[in-house]
Amino acid sequence: MNKPESDPVNLAAEVTVTTIKVSRDPFINNSYMVRDPRTGKALLIDPAWDMAAYERALEAASAELAGILITHAHPDHTDLAAPLAERYRCPVWISHQEAESSGFRVPTMRTFGECAWEAGGIPIRPIITPGHTPGSTCYWIGQALFTGDTLFIEGCGLCPDRAAAESMYSSLERLKRLLPGGVRIYPGHSYVQPPGLTFEKVFDFNLYLSFSSAEVFANFRLRPGQSKAAWMAFS
Repeated sequence: MNKPESDPVNLAAEVTVTTIKVSRDPFINNSYMVRDPRTGKALLIDPAWDMAAYERALEAASAELAGILITHAHPDHTDLAAPLAERYRCPVWISHQEAESSGFRVPTMRTFGECAWEAGGIPIRPIITPGHTPGSTCYWIGQALFTGDTLFIEGCGLCPDRAAAESMYSSLERLKRLLPGGVRIYPGHSYVQPPGLTFEKVFDFNLYLSFSSAEVFANFRLRPGQSKAAWMAFS
């Protein structure tokens, strides 16, 4: 039985973040509940597999679900989007690029470009970060960035080909330009370090943020052993 972490992280009294860790072999995923303590409205990010885990998290926080954010359309990040949206009568957001490239559809789906919006009074700034998939999106909410499979604490998401790897390099370079060092990083998967480290601290662990060119980055990202089977298994 999966349970949310017992102590949600308070981010400058703007929102709280609760990590909800779920698993289904060979996947271990981080999904998140973001809650506005002033209103009790909440968002879920990339929910999958364990409906009861999300129901418990919402109930424990006395939260009203205002929407679901999808970072990218791989099944381990979208599995419960439609059932939760139906259960709580809320919208599901995914980038226009990701919806078009993947064919992902749910009845309450809404798409976006890069204009910020509010859901349940919670301001959301999307940052389109192609690489792992064509329309992968990071969500900047308060002092948190939810990165899906674009940026991990120790690495970045696998890429299907060289063009995608070069796009990933550009996306990571863009994050380096945009983000203050104090923003906390909440990735879709954890390997050694826990989610919620500051972006400044992530540089201590993440070699993929140190490359000086797209060519060198792509050569390393696509090194032998980074098979398509691995890409699908750890997407």
